[in-house]
Amino acid sequence: MKLAILDRDGTLNPLGDDFITSPEEWSAQPGALEAVARLNHAGWRVVVATNQPGLGRGLFDVVSLNAIHAKMLRQVAAVGGRIDAVFYCPHAPDEACHCRTPAPGLLEQICDRYGVEPFDARVVGSCAEHLQAGAALGAQVHLVCTGSAAHLQPGQPLPIEFPATTRAHASLAAFVEHLLPPASSTPVPQPAAAHQAAGGPDASHRPAADAPPLFS
Repeated sequence: MKLAILDRDGTLNPLGDDFITSPEEWSAQPGALEAVARLNHAGWRVVVATNQPGLGRGLFDVVSLNAIHAKMLRQVAAVGGRIDAVFYCPHAPDEACHCRTPAPGLLEQICDRYGVEPFDARVVGSCAEHLQAGAALGAQVHLVCTGSAAHLQPGQPLPIEFPATTRAHASLAAFVEHLLPPASSTPVPQPAAAHQAAGGPDASHRPAADAPPLFS
């Protein structure tokens, strides 16, 4: 199985100053969802791993988090893609859990669930902690220079906190271009009803069951 484990904030959506606490606050990083769809069409499974300490701090609840990811899932589907699951850590940095990146626990759970050897997984994100977790796992790690890494440039030396094996790309779309062979680098077909799925009048009111599976 070909498995890509993506960070969420800064990779799939822009990185803001505060936590995203509702679906209305979530929007996609330009080109990111189309990049997910291209991975899918090339036979890759895509899973999201994300730290969400705002949950443990009471800034939002699981229902809100589920609704945020339901919106993300609908928008990915609207461009012909799929995110299989979202794994999250709700703990604060001082709780010393094993699932919050840079610890590799969350990524270990994902590889175990999908039966993938760590080295065969691609761990992709815009923050050092996500890639540190990937390196600790033994996965192949890829930086996308968006979000908190927007000031970095592919081909330039990376700050010391990034694993030595990190490969840098300008965006998630650029990572996909690097990963896929030329024969796979074709435009993703756009579903005829994509605009309705993404922006129909009831799009923000669908039940949380539309969301991908969530695992803490």
